[in-house]
Amino acid sequence: MNKHTMEILEYNKIKERLKGFAVSEQAKEMIDQLEPYVEIKQIERYLKETTEARAIVNISSSIPLHSLSGMKKIKTNLEKGAILSPEELELISGFLKEGKRLKRFMKDKEYAAPTVSSYVLSLHELEGVTEEIDRCIVRGRVDDQASGALGKIRRRIALVEDKIKAKLDSYLRNSAFKGYMQNELISQRDGRYVIPVKSEYKKNVEGNVLDTSGSGSTVFIEPAEVKKLQDELNSLRYDEEDEVYKILSILTVHVSQHEKEISINMETMIYCDFLFAKGKYSKAIDGRNAALNTRNYICIKKGRHPLLGNSAVPLDFEIGERYQSLVITGPNTGGKTVVLKTVGLLTMMIQSGLHVPVEEESEFAIFLSILVDIGDGQSIEQNLSTFSSHIKNIISILACADQKTMVILDEIGAGTDPGEGMGIGIAVLEELYNKKAITIATTHYSEIKDFAQTHKGFINGCMDFDTKSLKPLYRLRIGKAGESNAFYIALRLGMRPELIERAHQVTYREERTYSSKWTHEESMIDQGMIERHQEQMEKSKKAEERNAMAEKQEARPKFQIGDCVHISTMNRTGIVCEMENGRGEVGVMVMKKKFKINHKRLSLYIEGQELYPENYDFDIVLESKENRKKKKLLEKGHTQGVRIEVEGKKDS
Repeated sequence: MNKHTMEILEYNKIKERLKGFAVSEQAKEMIDQLEPYVEIKQIERYLKETTEARAIVNISSSIPLHSLSGMKKIKTNLEKGAILSPEELELISGFLKEGKRLKRFMKDKEYAAPTVSSYVLSLHELEGVTEEIDRCIVRGRVDDQASGALGKIRRRIALVEDKIKAKLDSYLRNSAFKGYMQNELISQRDGRYVIPVKSEYKKNVEGNVLDTSGSGSTVFIEPAEVKKLQDELNSLRYDEEDEVYKILSILTVHVSQHEKEISINMETMIYCDFLFAKGKYSKAIDGRNAALNTRNYICIKKGRHPLLGNSAVPLDFEIGERYQSLVITGPNTGGKTVVLKTVGLLTMMIQSGLHVPVEEESEFAIFLSILVDIGDGQSIEQNLSTFSSHIKNIISILACADQKTMVILDEIGAGTDPGEGMGIGIAVLEELYNKKAITIATTHYSEIKDFAQTHKGFINGCMDFDTKSLKPLYRLRIGKAGESNAFYIALRLGMRPELIERAHQVTYREERTYSSKWTHEESMIDQGMIERHQEQMEKSKKAEERNAMAEKQEARPKFQIGDCVHISTMNRTGIVCEMENGRGEVGVMVMKKKFKINHKRLSLYIEGQELYPENYDFDIVLESKENRKKKKLLEKGHTQGVRIEVEGKKDS
C-alpha cells in the first residue's frame, strides 16, 4: 500500500493505538513495520492467530508477558563473548521463568487457541540454567555459596575485618590516645581502615597518613599495628574478585551454550506480545474476523470507523457483485467522507491481519492497492488552491488502476468550473470502470448522479437527511440517488418563498410555487449577527460625528482663548491665554504662569465655550487681580505711573 493512502485513511493512527497494547519495545517495532498483506492465505493465517489471541484475552487479560527490557543488550554481549554481570544473569533467569509461567498459563487454553498455544508451548524452560543462576546469584550479587573457595575467602575477609576494627577500637578507647582523636568514628580511605586524628597530634600516632580533611584540622591515619592486617585484607579481596570472575565466567558459558534456545524464546515472546496486542485491540474496538475473497466483493454489516468507536453510526455497505462503482451524494457534513474512510481503513486493517468492528457475515476483498484522493470537501479555498494537486493525484491513480485495485475519490471534479469539473468527473469514472477497478466516489454534481443512474456497472447512493430536524443522519442508502434539499432546507430555515421561487427558476428554468407554510416555526435569524451589525452602525455614526466635528474645528483657528489644552511635554492641562503667533507658539497659562508652547505639543482637551459662558471676561482667569485693577484705572483715564506687565512686555 502506498504511503499517501496510509496517511489519508489514518492507518498509522490504528498502529499507534495497537502499540499501546504491546508490552515490549520489540513488539512495538513489529507493529511499526506492519502493513497490509496481499496474499489471501497469509492474511487468513494472521487473522486466525488474531482470533485465537482474542479468545485468550476474553478468558483473561492478565497474560504473563516479559517486557524483554535489557535482553537485547544481553544477547549482544553473548555474541561478543563478554562476561555477563550478576544483574544480567538475573534478567536471564527472570526471562526464562516468565516463559515458563506463560507456558503454564496457556496449557489449559489449547482448546481456545491451538495455534498460539503451539507457539507458547515450544518455549524452552532451561531449568538447569535458571537453577544454577539462582543458586549463585542472590539479589544482584554472587552468593557466598556459589563455590566453596568463595565462601572460605569471604569468611576469612570477615575475620580479618573484625580484627582490624578491634585494633582501631582499642586506639579510640585508649586513654593515652583519647585526646589525639577528632572523634570516635572508624572510616575507610581507598579501601583501608583509618582513624581521625587531630592534625597537631599526627606525630603522636604511629602509622601512615592516608588523607586529610578539607579544613586540614583532621588527618586520617592507618596505625602501623593494622597495616599488616590491612595488606592481608586487600590480598583476600583480590582473591574474592578472581573467584567471583571465575563463577561469572562459568555461568556465562553455561548460558551461552543455550544461546540459540534463549534467542528462540525471545522471538517467541516478542511474537506472542504482538499477537496478544492484536487480541487486546480487537476487544477494545469490539472487532471480529471476516470472510475474504479475491473477486472484488465487499459486504460490510454494521461497520464502524475504529477511531470513532461507538459514536459512529453503523455502516451497511456492499459493492462488487451487481455493480463495481458507487457514487454517493448528500449534503456537506452528512458523512460521505466518513463512509469512504471507513471502507478503505477497514479493508487495510483486515489485510493486515487485524480484526475490524463489523457484524457477522461481513466480507472483504483483497486488493493489491487502495488508491485514494480525499481532500477537505468543506473548504472552497482549499479546493481551489489544490485543484492541480488533486488532478496530479488522479492522473497517478488512473495509471495504477486495474481489477486488483480499489479507488476512493472524494468530491470528484470539485474545485474548478462546475461544468468542466463535472466533465472531468464523468471521464475519470468511465476510465476506472473500463479498467475494472472497484470505485467509490462522492459528488455534488447532479450530472454525475444522472450518469451513474444510467451507466452499466454504476449505482447511486445517498446519505440520509432528516428534513424535519434539518440534521444529517450519517446513514448510507445504496440504490437511491440523493435529492437536493437545498431549497426545502432554506425555506424551513426562514428564507422568503419568493427568493426560493426565483432560485428554482434560475436552476431548473421553470416556475414553481413554494408555500410559506413550510417555513420553520421559530425564527432562524441570527440575532447575534443583527446586534453586531447594529453595533457597527453605531460605531459608523459616531465616527461620522467625530469627522464632522474635526472639519468644524479645522474651519476655525485651532486653539482659542479659554480652550483647555493638554500639554504633552508637561503631561498636564492648561488654559490658552494667547492666540498662536507666527512661529506657531501658543500662550498657555499653567498654575498661574504663562508659557509659550509650540502648537504641535498641544491637543484640545475641552473647548472654552464648554467651560465658560458666552461673552465671559477671560481676564478673570488670565490676569492677576493687581493687573485687573490697573486696567480699570486705565479705562477711566490717564493715570501717571501705572504699568501692566505682560510676558516680559510692559503696557501702560
